[in-house]
Amino acid sequence: MTVNADSFQALLIEKDDAGYRAQLQALNTDALMAATQSTANPVTIRVSHSTLNYKDGLAITGKSPVVRKFPMVPGIDLAGIVAHSEHPLYAVGDAVVLNGWGVGETHWGGLSQRARLNGDWLVPLPKAFTPAQAMAIGTAGYTAMLCVMALQRQGVTPEHGEILVTGAAGGVGSVAVALLSQLGYKVVAVTGRPEEAAYLQSLGASEVLARADFSSPGKPLAKERWAGAVDTVGSHTLANVCASMKYRGVVTACGLAGGFDLPATVMPFILRGVVLVGIDSVMCPRPDRLEAWERLAKDLDVSKLAAMTQIIGLGQAVDTAKALLEGQVRGRVVVDVNA
Repeated sequence: MTVNADSFQALLIEKDDAGYRAQLQALNTDALMAATQSTANPVTIRVSHSTLNYKDGLAITGKSPVVRKFPMVPGIDLAGIVAHSEHPLYAVGDAVVLNGWGVGETHWGGLSQRARLNGDWLVPLPKAFTPAQAMAIGTAGYTAMLCVMALQRQGVTPEHGEILVTGAAGGVGSVAVALLSQLGYKVVAVTGRPEEAAYLQSLGASEVLARADFSSPGKPLAKERWAGAVDTVGSHTLANVCASMKYRGVVTACGLAGGFDLPATVMPFILRGVVLVGIDSVMCPRPDRLEAWERLAKDLDVSKLAAMTQIIGLGQAVDTAKALLEGQVRGRVVVDVNA
């Protein structure tokens, strides 16, 4: 897919009297400038790769009101090369990565061959990764790294015991399993897809448990087992994870694939001193972002990325987004926007 200097391909979401739709369209730089005219410290990027995350799937299909204004280019991640910069930290030719900051919700995002963003939102692309590898990590992997950092900041070490990862076959879960096992933790994975057991074991899981063991209402306190946990599911799953933590165990919560409610009691927190840490990747401060990407470059076995990644073209994003929400996608989806 090629474009001239003034035009580019993008996935555009529109909502009007004709309904809600996401379509691949040819746009021009005037449209990009008009949509991003209020951007501070703007940096224009020739996008190389983007991703499909759960939030992108919701935005593209309209299953949840993720998009706050229309028209909107979705895509909460991107990697590319700076084409123009009014930001002091970036120059033409720099390789950069973007995760979050409301991009794809309130600001045109990464499922496009061009993007214009606030330079404060960008981080340099680590030299350890190609743009495609950085997007195989994407917001999912960066969020997983924030969870690992939180566990470690709370003092959880491999010697404390097993770490549970829920939603393990998804993007965040897959990277979390790979990271934690690489760091020497004994990782137990939870998934609703038993056919993915071999895949999760290849990433480093020592055991694979069924989602059904956690998804129904449970007791306020269960048998102590986990020293730490990464939960991507929420609802009853998160409540049951908290109930089965060891004394002073640490749970990091970063997702709501199973629901945004938390039908739990205070008993794990006041009787066992369990710590529940919320992980926000969208508005995470720049120093933590830089640390997360530096840690990913050091701690993630990049050889495992290929097993958890599929690469698609921009024109396949709509159909793949539907499959993602239906639980038919394993691991990470990288979008080559120029394919």
